[in-house]
Amino acid sequence: MLLKERQNIISGKLQANGRVLAAELALEFGVSEDTIRRDLREMAAAGLCERVYGGALPVSPAGGSLKQRMGIALDRKQLLAQAAVSQITPGSTIFFDAGSTNLAIAKALPSDMALTAATNAPAIAAALIDNGGVDVILIGGMVDRQVGGALGAKAMRDMEQISPDLCILGACGIDLEAGVTTFGFEDAEFKRFATSRSRKVLVAVTSDKFSTAAPHGVLPVAHCECLVVEDDADEALLAAYRERGCRTVKARKAR
Repeated sequence: MLLKERQNIISGKLQANGRVLAAELALEFGVSEDTIRRDLREMAAAGLCERVYGGALPVSPAGGSLKQRMGIALDRKQLLAQAAVSQITPGSTIFFDAGSTNLAIAKALPSDMALTAATNAPAIAAALIDNGGVDVILIGGMVDRQVGGALGAKAMRDMEQISPDLCILGACGIDLEAGVTTFGFEDAEFKRFATSRSRKVLVAVTSDKFSTAAPHGVLPVAHCECLVVEDDADEALLAAYRERGCRTVKARKAR
């Protein structure tokens, strides 16, 4: 079988099954695991998959800048936001990580909910300032246009001064084995530090991000205390997340 033929078949299996395992592919094609791993490296370099330990996952659909992502699936993100707000305790300190779903959560906060909110995302800070019940702390530094948030040494120093009760973490992809992942190296580093400073972590994700991955790992799903999902999320998959210690909350169904 030609290399291109084999990789086309692997791509088809990846889309059909949601993941591929190098050991299984090696047996099926009668080649070595090294050959399959080389195939997956080439496919990943071409943007056709995301390599993970033991195999590969589909690439996360959450590419593009924050401005671009803000215009996608607005109704779905608003439903997620309403469910996420129900998990926020009044009077607590919340860190809002950069992200379009997290922006929707910030906008969904009731005006009479007293909070201290910190964020590295100027768009989220602007939304929070309009809420008279929220005291806003803006994490500073150089703003990454793709992420929509401040990253780097200054942002890390600012984050070091805060101990949030809850981190609302942005995710580009989420998978039982790969965990929460993101596209940017520095973004992943900042997210990891933010979660390490927080008592609990909440992630709100649209269904298309499940069983996908981006290049840089943030944290295992077992370290995510609450996962807010859409109404159509697969119940068997959610049960597997709960087995890892991740509580799940479903948004209401879209009308």
